[in-house]
Amino acid sequence: MTLTPMTLTARQIMERLVAFPTVSRDSNLALVDWVEDYLASHGVSARRVYDATGGKAALYANVGPKVAGGVVLSGHTDVVPVDGQDWTFEPFAVTEKDGRYYGRGTCDMKGFDALALAMVPYALERGVSRPLQIALSYDEEVGCVGAPPMIDDMVTHLPRAAAAIIGEPSMLRPVTGHNASTITDIHVHGYEVHSSKLPQGVSAIHEAGRILQWVNDWNAKIWAEAPDPISAMFDPPHTTTHVGMIQGGTAHNITAKDCTFKLGFRVPAGDDIDRHHAALSSFLTELDADLRARHPEAGVTWNTALGVPGLKPETDGAAEALIRRVTGDNGTHVVTYGTEAGQFQERGYSAVVCGPGDIAQAHQPDEWIAVDQFRKGEALLRRVVDGLVD
Repeated sequence: MTLTPMTLTARQIMERLVAFPTVSRDSNLALVDWVEDYLASHGVSARRVYDATGGKAALYANVGPKVAGGVVLSGHTDVVPVDGQDWTFEPFAVTEKDGRYYGRGTCDMKGFDALALAMVPYALERGVSRPLQIALSYDEEVGCVGAPPMIDDMVTHLPRAAAAIIGEPSMLRPVTGHNASTITDIHVHGYEVHSSKLPQGVSAIHEAGRILQWVNDWNAKIWAEAPDPISAMFDPPHTTTHVGMIQGGTAHNITAKDCTFKLGFRVPAGDDIDRHHAALSSFLTELDADLRARHPEAGVTWNTALGVPGLKPETDGAAEALIRRVTGDNGTHVVTYGTEAGQFQERGYSAVVCGPGDIAQAHQPDEWIAVDQFRKGEALLRRVVDGLVD
């Protein structure tokens, strides 16, 4: 059966995408269904990569000949919640007012996703000799967990692209470096006694305080170091260690049996994240042995379960060269937030972050992208596609 091509503008595509409330806690399959139908209407087949539950999927497609040397346009389909935010506009619709498109995901990053999909009929019309590849992930907002299986599947089933453009909002500047980040879940186990018998117990909260002091001491140590040339481009130019929330205890007069928290590292691209993990592990191992010697039920357990690799500036990188050529921007741009670009890079792709909009608008109530940025983003991607025509 021959399908009638969906002739939609980039804005109309964005309206369709924003209308799907793909908050990370929920399924994105309705959106994926729509994208797959859109691609099929242009004669382009897509491949899905599901999560373990089957309730979410990434989707990617190859537009044009199946040869190496193309360009990947990559974005994520999930958005952050609107719960508790004071919105003036309907969050899951696009409202244009005063030169802005309002709606959840217009900036981060369904605006870019729409522009990427709008390039499909344009690439077919231009008759690209090297492919345009579209890659849309899930669960970026909860730790970039959906992109790695998608990229691994792309490596197996698609010819290798020369460049991957990850369209996170950068005001269309070529971002060539960003932080790596990890989260370590820490559980301090104590031994409960009445607080009047404090020496006979082990307070998990008190012992957690020793870890918090280690965080302060470790920050002081690494911040005193001279930054390497790559890290010096970042602000701050050094790794940061942070604990943002902590839970523990049952009553003011009982030594706490449990104390749990998450410890995060944010590491500039020039630093070695493994040295920070090694230092933390060494300290926690010693603390665990000390607590177990005081009582067999006491101790420390930990697990580094979440990590996003950094994006490192590339020497003669194809992705950077491409974006500099189509934007004319030869400045140095790095950011401290994480993206899926490092995940493409660690799998052998030349990667760069470049997308319309300002990251300051991401996750905010009344999230918006400037109409001018959206239009400039479309013009930029057209130039990218034009470069795929020999």
